[in-house]
Amino acid sequence: MKQQVWPLVFGLLIMLCVSIAVQSLRAQEMPSDYQEVWKVLGRQGDYKADVLKVNIPRNDLQVSVAGVLTPTPFGFGGWVSLTKGEGGRDVMMGDLVLLQEEVNPVMSALLNHGLDVTALHNHFFWEEPRLFFMHIHGHGKAIDLANRVKPALDLIGHVTAAPAYKSPSASDPAPQGGLDAAKIVKIVGHEGEQTGPVYKITLGRDDIGVKESGAKINARMGLNTWAAFAGTNENAQIAGDVAMQESEVTPVLKALRKNGLDVVAIHHHMTTAHPVVIFLHYWGRGPAEKLATGFRAALDELGKG
Repeated sequence: MKQQVWPLVFGLLIMLCVSIAVQSLRAQEMPSDYQEVWKVLGRQGDYKADVLKVNIPRNDLQVSVAGVLTPTPFGFGGWVSLTKGEGGRDVMMGDLVLLQEEVNPVMSALLNHGLDVTALHNHFFWEEPRLFFMHIHGHGKAIDLANRVKPALDLIGHVTAAPAYKSPSASDPAPQGGLDAAKIVKIVGHEGEQTGPVYKITLGRDDIGVKESGAKINARMGLNTWAAFAGTNENAQIAGDVAMQESEVTPVLKALRKNGLDVVAIHHHMTTAHPVVIFLHYWGRGPAEKLATGFRAALDELGKG
């Protein structure tokens, strides 16, 4: 009797193993629309764990870190990934490796096509050429997302390098004429303080009500938005920081880019304070009125929610 049972048990085990293997293979079958994503983007990748990953390596660059030539897989392989969400919508996330002259053109292309930029920062020190990493996010149909991200990806490696800025020498004359602070105040709608050649406007975000360990975090503790102006009315510089709620990030980015200001970094300054606040650093050069108008456009996007 035992001799008759064992072949039956063995057969059932084989059938079970085959069934599990088939189900596993089916689970990893790539959705047909993901095949189309590869075609639209013209790039390679893989499909694992229900995620389509599209590789965007910077093989076009020869990168050195602290004087040591470094291979692309060491940390210069950008990517975009998609996975299926609810309601037939896909979720897209990615991390793009960009030269500094590529950052803002790529950012504008993403924003103009309805995608979000969620972080911008460095991953290395002493790298040549200088590189920045831009995290992106989007929702929608897979093919639609592919078409929306493609213009930004097509810019990578094809942005004309900005002219190198000459370092001033001791013999270079200092800018003359200063800034018309009153005109800047009229545009921005807030007064600032003059410190030497710099006029700086600092605004708190008390409307957010951020607390840390029961303490109210105010502008003096770093919860602030600011703009510093220097130079002349005709040839000025602006640098600053914008403190934003999560829902304000994309509108502020669009406002800055629409007005020709460069976004330099997007990150956290506080990790345990609530609610979450995102900080954005920016820079620009041009007529002081134009720069002030760009800053005001960003301010107008704060506090709407």
